[in-house]
Amino acid sequence: MNLPNKLTVSRFALTVLFLVVFFSNTRFGDSLALVIFVAAGVTDLLDGRLARQRKLITNFGILMDPLADKILTCSAFIAFVDRDLITAWMAVIIVARELAITGLRLLAASKNVVLAAEGFGKHKTVSQIVAIIAILALVSYPQWGAVGQAVFGLAVFGQPWVWVFAEAAKWLTVVLTFTSGGLYLWRNRRLYLDDM
Repeated sequence: MNLPNKLTVSRFALTVLFLVVFFSNTRFGDSLALVIFVAAGVTDLLDGRLARQRKLITNFGILMDPLADKILTCSAFIAFVDRDLITAWMAVIIVARELAITGLRLLAASKNVVLAAEGFGKHKTVSQIVAIIAILALVSYPQWGAVGQAVFGLAVFGQPWVWVFAEAAKWLTVVLTFTSGGLYLWRNRRLYLDDM
């Protein structure tokens, strides 16, 4: 197994570890969950880049890399619902979009059609990762003592600025996720409407 694929597999393990730590109710559990999620995000950046640079693109990587990304982000949003950090309908939109696009790509593959990633989808992915990190920072910074309070607790509109940022990031993520999914399904509608 080459290095990019090992990084992809490690993201599955980091997702499990992230969930265990996030629900552990230990003193610095949220802070550790933040570190683990950031580490998983770094593997996402590295595996694709290394595969392209070293010409190590494999069928395993083509399948598992986006799957690992979706499992990581969807797991985080579902976990946030359990802790009342995001509303359930927001998580449903995010997870439903990922399932719909995965299904569309599988349908395309069965017809020997390759669907390229779109710019909107890449912005959606970045917004999801930023939103998750912002939410984790929001629940983590009280564990960092005076430094955390000084850096993340500064008030904006009567709330810590990190809360305002996390709220804005959540809404932007939902809008981009819904819009990018709808556009992707519409632009590729011939795949699932031609034989109706």
